[in-house]
Amino acid sequence: MTHLHITTWVVALILFFVANSLFKSGKEKPFKIVHMTLRLFYLLIIASGIQLLLGLGTITGEYIGKVILGIYVIGMMEMILVRGKKGKPTRIFWIQFVIALIVVILLGLRLPLGLKLF
Repeated sequence: MTHLHITTWVVALILFFVANSLFKSGKEKPFKIVHMTLRLFYLLIIASGIQLLLGLGTITGEYIGKVILGIYVIGMMEMILVRGKKGKPTRIFWIQFVIALIVVILLGLRLPLGLKLF
């Protein structure tokens, strides 16, 4: 189940950057298709994350923090794409996205289901 969760995150990040580049290049229809596919991957990420949490014996504060930050990263991805489409500034959302993504990845590697690098 951990592999599924990591794979969905990686695919979602790739789709996010593809959608962003499609929008910036003015390709409206492909952007819409990739954006909707990305939204499906948001659901897959959340579902696989819930499945991982249910498989744990005890849920600590670090896991709760990772869940909250993970959902926050998804929110920032969506905000960047939607606000960019509306022509509104996205710089602050990019900064929040990068910081939250780094913290989520580091937490994921640190927790018992991760790689224990830290």
